[in-house]
Amino acid sequence: MEDLVREAVGKAKADFAEVRWERVFRSRVVFQRDQLMALEATEEEGGIVRALVNGAWGLAVFTDPKELPRKIDEAVHLARTASHHVHDKVALAEVEPVEDQYQGPMERDVRGVPLEEKRKLAESYNKIILEYHPAIVASSVRYADRLRYVVYANSEGTYIEQEVPGVTLMLAAVARKNGDVQQGFESLGFAGGFEKALGHEDRARIAAKRAVDLLSAKPVKGGHYPVILNQELAGVFIHEAFGHICEADFLLRNEPMRKVMTLGKRFGVENLNVVDEGFIPGAHGNCPYDDEGVRRQRVYLIKEGLLTGLMHSRATAKKLGAKPTGNARAVSWEHEPLVRMRNTFIEPGPYSFEEMLDGIDYGIYACGAFGGQTEFEQFTFSAAYGYEIVNGKIGEMVRDVVLTGNVFQTLKNIEMIGKDFELKGSAGGCGKGGQWPLPVTDGAPHVRIRDVIVGGR
Repeated sequence: MEDLVREAVGKAKADFAEVRWERVFRSRVVFQRDQLMALEATEEEGGIVRALVNGAWGLAVFTDPKELPRKIDEAVHLARTASHHVHDKVALAEVEPVEDQYQGPMERDVRGVPLEEKRKLAESYNKIILEYHPAIVASSVRYADRLRYVVYANSEGTYIEQEVPGVTLMLAAVARKNGDVQQGFESLGFAGGFEKALGHEDRARIAAKRAVDLLSAKPVKGGHYPVILNQELAGVFIHEAFGHICEADFLLRNEPMRKVMTLGKRFGVENLNVVDEGFIPGAHGNCPYDDEGVRRQRVYLIKEGLLTGLMHSRATAKKLGAKPTGNARAVSWEHEPLVRMRNTFIEPGPYSFEEMLDGIDYGIYACGAFGGQTEFEQFTFSAAYGYEIVNGKIGEMVRDVVLTGNVFQTLKNIEMIGKDFELKGSAGGCGKGGQWPLPVTDGAPHVRIRDVIVGGR
């Protein structure tokens, strides 16, 4: 494969050409209630060619390596044709050519674990959930793994081979009482082998317990309150509400927002630091090299409260006079890379959780992320569950906690950042431009925010 792709891109009659070839192994096990709904393992291979001619891209996908020379010619032809009609010409920021290999660590290669062993593991978690309490009426356990082997080469001399593993686990319980139905879940994602899926019995119990506890939780009372976000919800908030507007391709399509996102502008308190990192051992969003062959960079989106960076592909970096950051990612070989997050988090601050509770007469401790949406700078998130904070102490459990606001105002309203940092991958992933689910990781310590709009009864 190496000789084939090197020779093919070297002969391309284009200003720039690249090839990405992938071989992907996947398996999954799904239980719902006591029924096995899916038990499968698949492998697929395919590749994509991109050619740049006179500022326009041409793309072609293929499944047979023998087609590569013809597909490069096809991409070049498409690019040359498109160049006569493109006004916003593409140019690429310079990067040093790289030759490297990366193999993600796995104690147990997911390809070597029998499907029956994976089935037994998922079934054991499912049994824990179903037997936890009489109020549990349904369960959903989903195990999935993926091993992505990627060969990347371009006409500038870069050649990279990467083998990136991933394992996810979703543990969900549904409880019912007197017509009231509540759900508890734990969503986990890791970079690693089958060993990462082992030993999560306590997580299955936590999911079941939460579903049962929510049956007796009272609906939150709507209003404006000081709110403490737990690590998971704070991480999801910084990813969804702020991270996406730091993706440079979004800003290039949105001039009003680009004017707001001015480097050097203050967005929060001095101890607010927001990072997108390409590699953290075991993190689900790891991207040693992106899908343009760019080495990972640590990007400080916010440093000491100031906007200091954006996430870039080579094309967006050229347009905005920046350096590529290793954030051009594709969900599979069928897609071109877009500017995407990797491991995005709020760095820890100086406060203990007890210090953050102190001084709150009445507020909400919002935990977990059930869902939400963002529209430019406006966001709405549903916490999975929450608790009242009364006179500086954690009080009764509450449900139906919905947080709404403007991301920029909310960042300015951050009062305290905890020192209890956690990083968490999920069983889902990030979606953008029709590409989903892309493995990502979010993280944060506890974060205290004043005057948050909390929806409820």
